[in-house]
Amino acid sequence: MNTLRNKVQLIGRLGQDPEIITFEDGAKMARFNLATDDSYKDKEGNKVERTYWHQVVVKGGLVKVVENYITKGKEIAIEGKLVSRTYDDKDGNKRYLTEIACHELLMLSK
Repeated sequence: MNTLRNKVQLIGRLGQDPEIITFEDGAKMARFNLATDDSYKDKEGNKVERTYWHQVVVKGGLVKVVENYITKGKEIAIEGKLVSRTYDDKDGNKRYLTEIACHELLMLSK
């Protein structure tokens, strides 16, 4: 059961081209937003559709795949874990951020 702890699996589409960040040591990181859709029927029987946005971070060897093949609108499946962090914005306010640290990625679009 330990393998099920903090595990996220999503299928969605990229909202924009990934941002590729190169660090001083040459290591790279990719960051992008993934949209997932959900629908349900309300009390009156009307279909209600919602889009959820998820921030995804990719490190290591998968960055090359993201950099070379993943673009806005592509449908992908990801697996990873939730990671929360805080930072201070330019006005000194503390901000909280939850991201998905992706460790597996499958391209679904042709």
